[in-house]
Amino acid sequence: MMQLLAGKNALVTGASKGVGKGIALELARQGCDVAINFNSDRAGAEAVAAEIRGMGREAFTAAANVGDSGQTAAMFDLVLERMPRIDILVNNAGVQTWKALLDLSESEWDRVIDTNLKGCFLCTQLAGRAMREAGGGAIVNIGSGCNKVAFPNLVDYTASKGGIEMLTKVAACELGKYGIRVNCVAPGAIEIERTKLESGDYGATWGSVTPLGRVGVPADVAKAVVFFASPLADFVTGQTLWVDGGLFSKPHWPYA
Repeated sequence: MMQLLAGKNALVTGASKGVGKGIALELARQGCDVAINFNSDRAGAEAVAAEIRGMGREAFTAAANVGDSGQTAAMFDLVLERMPRIDILVNNAGVQTWKALLDLSESEWDRVIDTNLKGCFLCTQLAGRAMREAGGGAIVNIGSGCNKVAFPNLVDYTASKGGIEMLTKVAACELGKYGIRVNCVAPGAIEIERTKLESGDYGATWGSVTPLGRVGVPADVAKAVVFFASPLADFVTGQTLWVDGGLFSKPHWPYA
């Protein structure tokens, strides 16, 4: 089977579980060697790396809180010691706080903005510099349905993901001259460890209001990432691809 990304090197942030894990595994299936970033879940990251090595690809873990510039710079130094270059960066690391706007603390706001938005900026800047020297690359940022619509009780998360979409566009405009493409994948309802805790039956709750009749899984997001990272998207930059089964294209409509 042809591999779309044979011989490429990728760094995926927040890849110890969930969507990030799915992305890392699919990049490896498509021929990538992969650096697995994690912040706290070392065991999860090591398990993902071991699974990738079981596919015959190279993989290693790289610890960093991506919202911390010192840790992030050290992570990139490590990755570039272990890999000849970074061809693909996936900015996936993210956290959220489920709390009303009027109750949200400053520290909670800072944690989410630092991880989701500042982390995306720091990693994009460092990868962009390395990719400029190497002659090009692809950066894929993970957005959300709240790029398009507001999510009540997730004000910090919504603000961060909206910022990521605009960061994607401006980065695409500035980095295109270096052969660097920057795009965004915006998932809808994706069933992972965290989202399963949101309701008694997450799949039924969101599947019933999604036009395609089901929730997504990490592989759905990963396939979109592979597209943006691959030669299939050589003339695509600054774009957002909605991987939501039609969820956020569907209006509240009073008729059947």
